Amino acid sequence: MSKSKKRLKFAIVGCGRIAQRHAEHIHRLGNLVAACDIEINKAHVLADKYDSTPFSELEEMLEATEIDVVSVCSPNGLHAEHTIRSLRANCHVLCEKPMALSAKDCGAMIHEAERASRRLFVVKQNRFNPPVAAVKQLIDQGKLGNISTVQLNCFWNRNENYYRNSWKGTRDLDGGCLYTQFSHFIDLLYWMIGDVASARAFVANHQHEDFVDFEDCGVVAIEFANGTLGTVHFTINSHSKNMEGSITIFGDKGTIKIGGQYLNELEYQDIAEGSIDNLPPGKPANQYGEYVGSMSNHDRVYENVVDVLTNDGIIATHGYEGLKTVEIIEKIYTAASEQWIPQSHTPVLKMYPSARMSA
Repeated sequence: MSKSKKRLKFAIVGCGRIAQRHAEHIHRLGNLVAACDIEINKAHVLADKYDSTPFSELEEMLEATEIDVVSVCSPNGLHAEHTIRSLRANCHVLCEKPMALSAKDCGAMIHEAERASRRLFVVKQNRFNPPVAAVKQLIDQGKLGNISTVQLNCFWNRNENYYRNSWKGTRDLDGGCLYTQFSHFIDLLYWMIGDVASARAFVANHQHEDFVDFEDCGVVAIEFANGTLGTVHFTINSHSKNMEGSITIFGDKGTIKIGGQYLNELEYQDIAEGSIDNLPPGKPANQYGEYVGSMSNHDRVYENVVDVLTNDGIIATHGYEGLKTVEIIEKIYTAASEQWIPQSHTPVLKMYPSARMSA
């Protein structure tokens, strides 16, 4: 039996660019009752637009406002803290990617959600891209057969203007390219292929040394728990614009590539039985001024949140899946070691085999 179709009351913590996208869909499907940011002017701008209340302190917002769901859109390194505090206030939480900057923090978030009997949703909007959803269905149906290898390419542009005067690019709050730029892609590897057993990696910083604390490119070799082998080539050094976000899958019954700038096109397919035809059109990429993000599927994310909380729907992406994405990223970064020679400003890289993931 369906629950009441009441409009849920949402609050947003972190009123940066992605929060604007969240607010649009909250306004369509529920009510935005509060917005919180340490820079109170940002909270005012968002709150005034939707006739809600601005706050500069999360605790004050949680105590003063009746809230069903807190949407955590703060810097990556604050996701765990803001999620746990919101769960303790008896709110459900929708957490932006990445879920956190460590699997340990993700585990603490999941534990708190279970303790509070609240739902913990994680944004994984690329799963809703039409080509991605169609290929996932093929895999689940066994139509690609046994998958031997997979290749993931992420060739994006993030220039100096993106990082200047921002938490982005800092190790404590950003974490690295795989967290902020490409965690959605790593999520799809886990969703489509499975867990990662081991990884080897090279990473380097060639063009962002003066304003980024971590790598701007990397190459990774992955062995999945099921024996599939994979490679990941990622960079934010694509000249002037994003060039490619793609996954190519090789099975004994078919080969297929999802490509385009952000996994928005089915570039080719060769499948023994059947084919993917007549895909519905995808949505445009998220636009953030000078730069472009992934496909704009936050509408589907919020539709799922509302369906789960008001109609006993099935959760699309839960905390454990968010944890596994972070765990894989940790495995990749553990496998990579950077050494720097200041005189030449050239990174000398070592490749370390990582320890096996525990079952």
